[in-house]
Amino acid sequence: MAKKKSLSKTYILSHYMNYVLEHNERPKTIFSFCKTIDTEESKFYEFFGSFDGLEKDIFNQFLLNTISLLEKDTNFNSFESRNKLLSFYYTFFEILTANRSFVAFVLNGFKTDLKRLKVLSTLRQSFIEFIESLNIETIETKQKDVDKFQQKAITESAWLQLLITIEFWLKDSSAKFEKTDIFIEKSVNTSFDIINTTPIKSIIDLGKFLFKEKVQMS
Repeated sequence: MAKKKSLSKTYILSHYMNYVLEHNERPKTIFSFCKTIDTEESKFYEFFGSFDGLEKDIFNQFLLNTISLLEKDTNFNSFESRNKLLSFYYTFFEILTANRSFVAFVLNGFKTDLKRLKVLSTLRQSFIEFIESLNIETIETKQKDVDKFQQKAITESAWLQLLITIEFWLKDSSAKFEKTDIFIEKSVNTSFDIINTTPIKSIIDLGKFLFKEKVQMS
């Protein structure tokens, strides 16, 4: 008798993604899904409590894999925060692009933004931890509450920026998603210029780009 493949989180995630892509729908039940991977339903619950939890973990793994790849680059730690964030974006969207059909199926399948945010909630936690690790410099005010507010504003605006970029990427039909790469460069640079209180040129540059893309996509 052939020995069953050892069950792991990665094995379940991979087969779930394949199932969704092949059937263009989620499995009807956890029981039926477990039959396709030749395992007992109880084994599934050792890793996930539901398909919702599984999908949250998939998106979080995309982000964690991004950070893992960046940390393997010996030059990454010597980068200033702006270049670290740019490196993150380009690597993260390479991973999303490699899984674009699944990402689009899940994110475009939600009727409300609230449900989309829910599936990205675990990713959000990991992303904010990454942003905090960058130690992005702000204007020091010597007032604890103000400085704390600035840091909070940075993490929340960074999260909003990531959501906007994902939305842009989902609608991008350019070859190799080149327009997304341009959007990433302009938006990240604009964000840092605002922090450094020299925003005017970058804001105008980003505004022109977004207006042009809005006209073309409409």
